[in-house]
Amino acid sequence: MKHFLLFLSLCSILSCKEHSNSVEPESNDVVKDSTLKEREYSVLDSKILDVDQLWEPFNEDLDQFTDTDYTRVKNLTFEKTIPEIQNAIAEAKLTYEDLVLFYLTRIKKYDRNNELSLNSVIALNPNVITEAKKLDLAEKEIDSYSIYGMPILLKDNINASGMPTTAGAVAFENNKTEDAFITKQLKANGALILGKANLSEWAYFFCNDCPSGYSAIGGQTLNPYGRKIHDTGGSSSGSGVSMAANFAVAAVGSETSGSILSPSSSNSIVGLKPTIGLLSRGGIVPISSTLDTPGPMTRSVVDNAILLQAMTGLDSEDSKAVSLKAPKTDYVSALKNLNPTEYLKGIHLGYYNNYKDTLYVTAVRELREAGAILVELERPDIDLPQFLRVLNLDMQKDLPDYITKYGSKELALKDLTEITAFNKEDSLIRMPYGQGLLYGVLADSASTQEFAAIKDTLERNGRQFFDEPIRSNNLDAVLSINNYMAGFAAVAKYPAITVPMGYKDTNEPMGLTFIAPTLSEAKLLEIAYAYEVISKKRKTPVDFKN
Repeated sequence: MKHFLLFLSLCSILSCKEHSNSVEPESNDVVKDSTLKEREYSVLDSKILDVDQLWEPFNEDLDQFTDTDYTRVKNLTFEKTIPEIQNAIAEAKLTYEDLVLFYLTRIKKYDRNNELSLNSVIALNPNVITEAKKLDLAEKEIDSYSIYGMPILLKDNINASGMPTTAGAVAFENNKTEDAFITKQLKANGALILGKANLSEWAYFFCNDCPSGYSAIGGQTLNPYGRKIHDTGGSSSGSGVSMAANFAVAAVGSETSGSILSPSSSNSIVGLKPTIGLLSRGGIVPISSTLDTPGPMTRSVVDNAILLQAMTGLDSEDSKAVSLKAPKTDYVSALKNLNPTEYLKGIHLGYYNNYKDTLYVTAVRELREAGAILVELERPDIDLPQFLRVLNLDMQKDLPDYITKYGSKELALKDLTEITAFNKEDSLIRMPYGQGLLYGVLADSASTQEFAAIKDTLERNGRQFFDEPIRSNNLDAVLSINNYMAGFAAVAKYPAITVPMGYKDTNEPMGLTFIAPTLSEAKLLEIAYAYEVISKKRKTPVDFKN
C-alpha cells in the first residue's frame, strides 16, 4: 500500500491535480455557496518571453488581415474538422495562407497580456506564412483527409527547426535544433508547423508542488473553461488549451503517465496516447525512454486519426520502435464510412463499478443504448511499486543522451547536475516552485539488474491489471475517466484515447477514456469516433467563441 500511495502522489505530479487519483475520481475544485474558488498562482505571466518579438515577423501581414477576412475564414474553419477545411480549400473558398492568418489572429487576440489570456503558445514559426503561400501555389490535388497545409502546434519538448525547443526551462532557452523525427514526418506530409505550445516545465518532472501548466519560459497556462478555476491538466497543457480555444487545426503532445490524457480531458478535446514505440521519440526532450511517447491532440476523432497517421514511420534509431515492429496501418479509412450505431452493436466494453461519476454512468448508458455490450468490472487489487524510480533512473541517462544527440551544439549545460545548479543561481525566475523532482533524480541509483527487475514488475502488473478482465470478458476495450488509469496503461505500454464526456455543474470538462492492448489504436479510434458521434458532448468555451 505504501508503494501505491507513492504512485498516486506521482500521478498528481505527472498529470493534473484534479484528475490524479486512479482510485477515487474526485475533483479538488472547491465549490462554496455555488461560487467557484479562484486559484492563486505564484507566477502567472512569463518573465522571459518577449511578446513583441514573438509577433514581429507577422505584424505587417496581420494588419492586412481585416475583420471581414477573419469572419469569412472563421465561418469555414472554426470547430471544423480537417476534411471540412480541406473541402473549403478545394472549393477555393479558403487558402492555406488564410488558415494560418486566422489562427495567428486568434492567438494574438486571446493568448497573452489581456483579461482572457491563456498563455498556451510559447513560440511561433517565423516562416509559416511564407510556407503557407508556397503550398497555395503548388498544383496538387489534396485528399480531404490529409494533413497537408494544416497548421499544427508542437509541445515545446519536440524539436522543430527555426524555433528553440525549451521544455519550458530557462536552461534550454536557446536550444535551437534540427527537426525531431515526427516533425520531419509531418513536414513530409505537407503539414505547416505553426509554433510551439507551452507545457508543464520539463514535462512536469521538475517541481513537487507546482501547478500543472507552468513553465518559466511560457508562464502559467490557463483553462479556457474556467480561467484560474479549472486545472489545465499536464504536462501537455498548452497543446490541450490551444485546441480548446481553436488556436490551430491540431496539436501534438507527449505522455509519460497521463500527460496527454489529462490535458485532453481537462480541455474537452480528443487525446490519444499510443502504444510505446508506435511513434518515434527521437528529438523529443525525455523523461523516460521506457514510457515516453508523443501523441495527437485534436478537437475531433477523425482529426486525431489523420494526425496520428501523418506522424507514423519507423525510426531505426528508436529501440522501442524497432522492437515493436508495428505494421503499417491506415487509421483513417475505417472512419470515413463508419456507421456509429451499427458499429457499436456487439462491441464489448468493460466499465468499473467503483466509478460513480454521473457523466461516466451516462456514457455507459449511451453506449449500451447504441448497441454496445457493457460488462461491469471490479477494479483489480494491483499496485505499481517503484514507479517513480523508473523515471528517475531513465532521466539520469536519457536527458544527457538527448543533449548530446539531438540538442543544440551551443548548449552549455550538459546534465542535470549542471542544470539544477544553473537554476539555483536565479531561483525566483528559474525555479519559483523549487526543483524537488530533479533533486530526486540525482539522488537515485540502482544496478542494471535491479532496474531491469523494477521495469519488468511494473510492466507485468500493468498488463495484469487490464488483461485478465479483457480476456475473461472478451472485451474490445475498458472504460475509464480522464487519466485515472494512465499509470497502468503507461507501464503496460497500452494505448488509450480520451473523448469529451461532458461537463460538471462547475463547467469543468470530463473525458471518457478507452484503453486497449498493444497496437489497438485503429480499434480505439473507431470506438471513440462512434461514441463521439452518438454523444456529441464537446462544446466551445464560451469566452472564446468570437
